[in-house]
Amino acid sequence: MFKAARITVLSLILIVVGLNSWLSNARTTDWHESLWVTVYPINADGSDVADAYLKKLTPNSFVDIEKFIARESARYGQAIERPVSMHLGQVVAEQPPTIAPGASVPTIMWWSLKLRLWASRIVGSQDGPQPDIKIFLRLHQGDGDQLLDNSMGLRKGMIGIVNARAGRNHQRSNNIVIAHELLHTLGASDKYEPGSGQPLFPDGIADPSREPLYPQVQSEIMAGRIPIDDFTIKNPTSLNQVIIGPKTAREIRLID
Repeated sequence: MFKAARITVLSLILIVVGLNSWLSNARTTDWHESLWVTVYPINADGSDVADAYLKKLTPNSFVDIEKFIARESARYGQAIERPVSMHLGQVVAEQPPTIAPGASVPTIMWWSLKLRLWASRIVGSQDGPQPDIKIFLRLHQGDGDQLLDNSMGLRKGMIGIVNARAGRNHQRSNNIVIAHELLHTLGASDKYEPGSGQPLFPDGIADPSREPLYPQVQSEIMAGRIPIDDFTIKNPTSLNQVIIGPKTAREIRLID
């Protein structure tokens, strides 16, 4: 009886959370009002480098993301002047819940619920309005050789977890990752091959009608790389080299 009651309560929680997420997603992609996006910095590795850098962050650190989405929204005919409004939250001392690679579906569901509850508690403990989208920016010391954990953006709960490097010289590339995960929270899908990172044709190519096709000079935001040929890619240096492709625009309802 206790087990059945626990499953029933958990199911009801998931239904309520799911309904709330659906309503939030529907509202945030009608592009009638500016989306409030708050970035919450976290010292991911406990380093002095990351600690010093996150203290220097300001809302202006993320203004390129505002400009990028405003530029691309206008290109698709949206009239709203400021589609997203970027803000900076207080430093978060806790790390978000983690999940092991290859976890089972029930484990992933439980982790997703824990993450949403964690994010809600963290945001609720800080001053200021409730944001539409919550980005937790996990900063690591700038020039380490270690691979960072994958970043992720969840549509349910509209939460992004971004693993990035500390340092002013990394800010532009960090903003590309933040913008990528931000669009995931709005329903955009990845457009690259999981193994190689090669952008998928045609949706992951910024200009699929270019002749010759390669080299491309821009990156599609959900592909994240500029393809030089069928096997070679490079990173864009800033959001000035990035666009939102038609498929991504449809997924986030910039166009029908």
